[in-house]
Amino acid sequence: MLQTILSISGKPGLYKLVSRGKMNLIVEALDETHRRIPAFATDRVTSLADIAMYTDAEDVPLMTILASIRDKEAGKECSLNFKKCSSKELRAYFGEVLPNFDEDRVHDSDIKKLFSWYNVLIKNEITDFEKDMKPTEGDNVDDRIED
Repeated sequence: MLQTILSISGKPGLYKLVSRGKMNLIVEALDETHRRIPAFATDRVTSLADIAMYTDAEDVPLMTILASIRDKEAGKECSLNFKKCSSKELRAYFGEVLPNFDEDRVHDSDIKKLFSWYNVLIKNEITDFEKDMKPTEGDNVDDRIED
């Protein structure tokens, strides 16, 4: 099932787009509450399909990285205790998932947020990241043509 998963700046967790209103979006929290709230134009809303992480070469889409974590963890939640582990352990584990990540531009907080989002998605049985999170019409898709 194709769905738009969103991050809203200043609000914890992830949200699923439920409906579009005239002046807002109606989103549902992907947590235990599943509460629905409006997201307004003043909120910084980002589709996970639009997020990529820095590498030494080209940026890698978030859905590809999430799929790598899923494959490493056999579809289960992240086995690393990323909230309490050292920076060295965190980066070593992430290096197994995305070997050529840019160590200067990818911060520990970015990696922790990624693992947190991964766990939220797994708990909500969203595991086919390549299909479920691909950009849909209306998403801010980068249409540059590479030569």
